[in-house]
Amino acid sequence: MSERVIPLLDQRHPSLPLPPIAEGHALNGLTLDGLRRPLSDLRISVTDRCNFRCSYCMPKEVFDKDYVYLPHKQLLNFEEISRIASVFASQGVRKIRLTGGEPLLRKNIEILIAQLAALRTPEGLPLDLTLTTNGSLLARKAQSLKDAGLQRVTVSLDGLDDAVFRTMNDVDFPVADVLAGIEAAQAAGLGPIKVNMVVKRGTNDHEILPMARHFRGSGIVLRFIEYMDVGATNGWCMDEVLPSAEVIRLLQTELPLVPLDPSAPGETAARWGYANAQGEYDPALGEIGVISSVTQAFCGDCNRARLSTEGRLYLCLFASQGYDLRQLLRDPTQTDTALAAMVDAIWRGRTDQYSVLRSLRGPDTASGPGHRVEMSYIGG
Repeated sequence: MSERVIPLLDQRHPSLPLPPIAEGHALNGLTLDGLRRPLSDLRISVTDRCNFRCSYCMPKEVFDKDYVYLPHKQLLNFEEISRIASVFASQGVRKIRLTGGEPLLRKNIEILIAQLAALRTPEGLPLDLTLTTNGSLLARKAQSLKDAGLQRVTVSLDGLDDAVFRTMNDVDFPVADVLAGIEAAQAAGLGPIKVNMVVKRGTNDHEILPMARHFRGSGIVLRFIEYMDVGATNGWCMDEVLPSAEVIRLLQTELPLVPLDPSAPGETAARWGYANAQGEYDPALGEIGVISSVTQAFCGDCNRARLSTEGRLYLCLFASQGYDLRQLLRDPTQTDTALAAMVDAIWRGRTDQYSVLRSLRGPDTASGPGHRVEMSYIGG
């Protein structure tokens, strides 16, 4: 019998060299990259573990019982995460999203949330603090998350049909438990809640209308995400991508929609509001969003950086390597000002626009680095 080989993923790859910092490097609290995009959104992965095995993120064929996760000592501790988050806030970050893996698997996550909730911008304002979860632990933790200072949650849910949902999470987890988590989050005041549905043609695209019907008028924003070519383990192919334009056309056959303006700079989702009988947007009916991660590049105003669970900074969801900030965090000679200068220098050198380049080459191939970072490692 041949020995099974588990591919080495991106977190094992050498990190990128840190840029040199010139003496007297000036900081003004506004960091712009090489394409004049500001740094305002930081996504922090707190664990590389998840209790689901969704095929588009952590397929069971790779992330099986023999898969070796990062040891705990390699992960950033809560104090390190809070410190680096404070540094990012000094350089323009106004929103922090906690991700994973599944972030609610990180023990005592409420302690970290309380620390982050205490941070302030240079103007003295709190940060926008949110978290993305698969919802499996949300029913039992929603109130404690709110009490710790979390403001909002985004829940991943790929269908309402229980058989479809169990198949997609590949661990036979019931959809009713995720719906109960969403209800608990609403009751706790963790809103406005967003629900993300990754749409795979031929797998769950028949769930688009049932999901829209369910969440219409609920106060929850449902967002449909095109199946992305993230990482190297999900077997992505263009044939399984259902373009957002087709999603909108399908919804319009039953639920009239009108386009809405973006709610914030750099927003990834195109917003559509449910229309009333007069064809006008009715806020009581709510809205949906579509994230066209394959068919419509939104690199032009991307303002997001991603910090991995062991402290590597990635400048693009489709990157292959990151910058090791943990070595600086654990160096007692490095001040917060020095860390801020490094963050500023790294971002100023950023020119990433993977989706734009892919669209120029054509969407029929998963172009780009052969060993892109896995979504389960830095979050979506």
